[in-house]
Amino acid sequence: MKNVYDVIIKPVISEESMMGIADKKYTFYVDVNANKVEIKEAVEKVFGVTVKDVNTIKVWGKEKRQGRFVGYRPDRKKAIVKLTENSKPIEFFESMM
Repeated sequence: MKNVYDVIIKPVISEESMMGIADKKYTFYVDVNANKVEIKEAVEKVFGVTVKDVNTIKVWGKEKRQGRFVGYRPDRKKAIVKLTENSKPIEFFESMM
């Protein structure tokens, strides 16, 4: 098993992800090789909350070019984590509201 701090890379701070906070849905960038069980355990251990559901989205890297050279941005994986109704909110996101 991976370290819980290797699974969660960083939170996603966007307008759409901030609207989900009212429904107790939080969005994170996670390790590309992490599965839903690892993501659930990592969020529960790091933030001390109870997770109800985890949805994942694989985001493929876009093609970028600089002059005649072509490359790709790295692939990413997003996880949308929904908490149970009686779980406390994540304090990091609450300070952004």
